[in-house]
Amino acid sequence: MRASFIASEVFTGLRRNVTMTIAMILTTAISLALFGSGLLVVQMAGKTQQIFLDRVEVQIFLTDDISTSDPGCQGEICSSLRNDLVETPSVVSVEYLNRDDAVKDATERVFKDQPELAALVSPDSFPASFKIKLSDPERFGVINDEFATRPGVESVLNQRELVERLFSVLGGVRNGAFAIAIVQALAAILLIANMVQIAAYTRRTEVGIMRLVGATRWYTQLPFLLEAVIAAFVGAVLAIAGLFTAKNVFVDGVLSDLYSANILARISNSDVLFISPVLLLAGVGMAAVTAYVTLRLYVRE
Repeated sequence: MRASFIASEVFTGLRRNVTMTIAMILTTAISLALFGSGLLVVQMAGKTQQIFLDRVEVQIFLTDDISTSDPGCQGEICSSLRNDLVETPSVVSVEYLNRDDAVKDATERVFKDQPELAALVSPDSFPASFKIKLSDPERFGVINDEFATRPGVESVLNQRELVERLFSVLGGVRNGAFAIAIVQALAAILLIANMVQIAAYTRRTEVGIMRLVGATRWYTQLPFLLEAVIAAFVGAVLAIAGLFTAKNVFVDGVLSDLYSANILARISNSDVLFISPVLLLAGVGMAAVTAYVTLRLYVRE
């Protein structure tokens, strides 16, 4: 009997305040969708960072005199550098590129799809260099400290710095999504509080009678809390459905080339499914806490 009464009260409340309920559902859905987007960007950034870190190389560029006079790296300075690099801890491989090798690498790999730039490449455009693969990219500092000032070394390039710049852009996108989500969440909280107050006010006579005949405060206020929770749950479901739709209809198409080139890690349906419980708990929890606090502060009957 009590369960059926509470269910009927919840249904009545949602129907009576239908416009505010719809507004709360939509606001909650938008805030949770943005929050979920931020979580997906975090996941994508982590996977993409690992892809790039696995490719990261340190490159040591040699001076012009070594590049010109020692194309086979047979001289004392060049061969000594190579041997010391091979013996350095965490160095997986060392590849020597003379000027002709550098030109071939630039025309066949770097400027493969840009023939107008490849035509401008000449042996004088690039110095000879060592390309070094590390087992741990964090060990770049050791290479830089030990070899940057050695004779024959012009400069040391760490591609990890370029990777970090890329991820600062992804971090900005993530932070923007989170910031907008916070604003939307605040709007949802205000709507929940208003909905609970209005629902309690419109049924103040019924609640008063129930309290006079012995109903507990928790029993009379539970329907209002459930109204907020149900609306938030529907909003969370819409947010999850929206993320699945956006991922499969829009994101996959826009980022397909980057996915194929293995530049960005793919956002999968399992990633969306993984964050779905988080969105449901966040939406329902936010609604429950807001409704409870509102009832304790503003509803005295």
